[in-house]
Amino acid sequence: MRQRTPYRCIDVDAAVDLLRRDGVLRLDVRDPSSFENGRMDGARHVSHANLSALIAGTAKATPILIYCYRGHASRDYAQTFSDFGFAEVYSLDGGFEAWSKAPRALDAAPPGPALQRWLAAQGFPPGDVNAVIANETTPLMKAAHLGESAIVRDLLAAGARPEARNADGNNALWLACVGDHLEVIDLLVAAGIDVDNRNANGATALMYASSSGKAAVVAHLLAKGADTAPETLDGFTALDMAASMECLTLLRRASQSPYRVETGS
Repeated sequence: MRQRTPYRCIDVDAAVDLLRRDGVLRLDVRDPSSFENGRMDGARHVSHANLSALIAGTAKATPILIYCYRGHASRDYAQTFSDFGFAEVYSLDGGFEAWSKAPRALDAAPPGPALQRWLAAQGFPPGDVNAVIANETTPLMKAAHLGESAIVRDLLAAGARPEARNADGNNALWLACVGDHLEVIDLLVAAGIDVDNRNANGATALMYASSSGKAAVVAHLLAKGADTAPETLDGFTALDMAASMECLTLLRRASQSPYRVETGS
């Protein structure tokens, strides 16, 4: 029988302490409109429609913080994650209402000397982890493109914003996919980046990976809950854009099943 660890209910102060740790997955289980109007930084929206995919694509050791409106519905979701064997699951007492009424910034660690040197070498101000250079590229996008996972971790710890988009409308996840950097994809998803972000052409990272024949990246994104349904402005889905038989097979299977493809990682 699967070992189950009971979920815990925590208050806002405990949530702030929890979120100082790396890799905490923040899940918002309110309605989509409320999520769009205001949410925790880095939170992902979850409903019963994408819950199975998220459970299948998330490591059981990932710490998870779940919040709703006032702390009731989040307990049901927390129980589900606990039942599936997740080791650290937390429900926020008072929900987003309590969080928003008692705003307190997480104490992001300032860039250390090594990170400052890296920022300067890449053309960014050494003290600003959210600065932009050409094409509105941020340090997080640059590190993701280069596959520098240690720098990605340091940037996120220093307050780099995963939700930032460049002039083309792409976030750091897209750049990680360009370089086939699966570990960086993991870090960005754990930080709450939008897996289904659509750029200026309506394309998602999954569409890019599919059209480039990057089967390993396609499988990884599907395991992280990437949606196969979105269409570009021209009406093409990731399945329509598949450039290899491997990508086509993965996407056909995912589009026909409520469960996502797992990478085994």
